[in-house]
Amino acid sequence: MTPNQYTPEEPITSIATALAPAALGIVRVSGKNCIELVSKVFSRPKALLEAPGNTLVYGWILDKGGESLPLATTAATASFSATPSPKGSAPKTSGIAALDEVMLAVYRAPKSFTGEDMVEIFCHGGPSVVTAIQNLMLKIGFRQANRGEYTFRAYINGKTDLTKAEAIKEIIDSHTDVSRSHAAGRLSGSLYKEIDSIKKLIIDTLAAIEVEIEYPEDEETIADSFDRADIETAIRRLQSLVDSWKSEKLYQDGVRVVLAGRTNAGKSSLFNAILKEERAIVSDIEGTTRDWLESWASINGIPVRLFDTAGLRETSDVIEAKGVEISRNLTKDADVVLYLVDSSSGINDEDKDFIKNCREPLIVVYTKTDVQTLPDAGTACTGSFASKTEDGGTGGVSCRISSKTGEGMAELYEKITAIITAGNTSEREQAGLGSARQKEAVAEALECTKHAIISADDNYTLDAVVQDLEDALDALGEVTGDVTPDDVLGSIFANFCVGK
Repeated sequence: MTPNQYTPEEPITSIATALAPAALGIVRVSGKNCIELVSKVFSRPKALLEAPGNTLVYGWILDKGGESLPLATTAATASFSATPSPKGSAPKTSGIAALDEVMLAVYRAPKSFTGEDMVEIFCHGGPSVVTAIQNLMLKIGFRQANRGEYTFRAYINGKTDLTKAEAIKEIIDSHTDVSRSHAAGRLSGSLYKEIDSIKKLIIDTLAAIEVEIEYPEDEETIADSFDRADIETAIRRLQSLVDSWKSEKLYQDGVRVVLAGRTNAGKSSLFNAILKEERAIVSDIEGTTRDWLESWASINGIPVRLFDTAGLRETSDVIEAKGVEISRNLTKDADVVLYLVDSSSGINDEDKDFIKNCREPLIVVYTKTDVQTLPDAGTACTGSFASKTEDGGTGGVSCRISSKTGEGMAELYEKITAIITAGNTSEREQAGLGSARQKEAVAEALECTKHAIISADDNYTLDAVVQDLEDALDALGEVTGDVTPDDVLGSIFANFCVGK
C-alpha cells in the first residue's frame, strides 16, 4: 500500500480480532459514508446516523436474505419494530435475518484512529458470527482492507508519523514486557520528539549559516562563521540513537538458547522450569527426548527462543540418532548454548570434547544440586575451556542449579543475560530506534552531520556545509515520514496484519 495505490476515503472493512472462540469479536470499518452504509444493516439506523463521535449505540446487525438492504427510512424502521419480540430477544421481521446483538462504537472525522469516519462493530466472538458480519459489510459496499491500511490511513491523514506507526506493529509482535515497554515509548512519541529536537539543532545552525551567506563578514575561516556547538550536540545524540539499535533489536528479535548435554542431564526439567509449565516429558529413562522442542520465554525481559534437545550419546536407535544429529545442528545456530551436566555424575571426556569443540558462547550448567553431588562437580571444568570462555567474555565458566527447587536459576539468568547483552542494558532514559530502516536513516544523518563539521574545518565553502546539513535533515525526515519514498511505505505497511 503506497500513496499511488491509495483511494482517499474509500470505505474499507476487516475483522480486527482473531478468528477463534472468544467473548467478543470486532469488525472494523472506515472511510467516506461508512456510518451510512452500516446503518443499512442496523436495527436502529436513525440512532446510528445521529450518534455523536466517540459514543456507543446498541442494536442488531440484520441481513435481508443476502441482498443489500436499502438505506433505512422511518417507514423501514417502523416496519422492523412492528412485530414485537420478547425483551432481549432477536427481532423478528419478515425477510430479514438478525445476525447478532451488537454494540457499535462510532467515531467521526477527524477524531478517529484513521482520521476518517469509523465504526467498530462489537459482536459475540464466535468465528461464524464474526465472518458473517464481515461478509455482510462486503456485500453492502465496503472493500476488504489491505494489510496495515488503517494505520496507513492514519499516517496519510496526519494522525501519526512513521515512528509511531512502526511502534504499533512492534507492540503487536512483542514477546516480553520489556520489548513491549520500549515499543510503547516510541508509540507515545519518544523517538519522534528526539528526532524533532535534533532536527531543530540542525535547522538553527542552517539559519545562522544562511544569514552569514546573505550578509558575509570578514571571518578568518569558514569554521568561525557559525556556532558549531549545536552540530556537535546533534552528532552526540545521533550517535546515541545509532548505538541504541543493537540493544533494541535484541529485545525485538530475541535470541536462540539451546539446551544440550548427555541423556538424563536434566535438559527437559530446566526447559520446563524456565517456561514455568510442564511442556517437556521428564523421565529417569535415558533417551526420553528424541526430538527437539521449542518455545518463547523471557529471561530478564529478553525474548528467548528456547530449545530442548535430545541427549547427546552414541546410539543404534535410528530415530534417536536422528534426534542427536538435529541437536548438534541446533547448537551450531545458537546464540547461547547451555551445556547441562548431572552433578551426581560430574563431567566426563565426552562432555569435555563437546565443550572444547563448541564455537558458540557456552555455559556449563551443573544440574540436580538438590540431590547428592560429587565433591568436585562444580569445579571439574578447567583448562582449555576456562580460557575459551574467558576470551568469549561470559563472565564465568559454570553455574549450579536445581530445576526442582529453583536454586541457582537467578545466577544462570544473569550469566545468560551477560552474554547476549554484551554490556547493553534495557534501562534507557533516552529514546531508542525501533527498526533497521530507522537505524540506516539515522546513520546516514550522522555521517552527513559529521561531514559538515569536516567541511567547515577544511575551509570548504558554506554552501558545502549547507548541503551536508540539508542531506542530514532529509535522512531524519525519512525516519518520521516527512520525506519517504513510496517503496519504503509499501514495505512498512505490508508487514502489518489486515485489521491494523
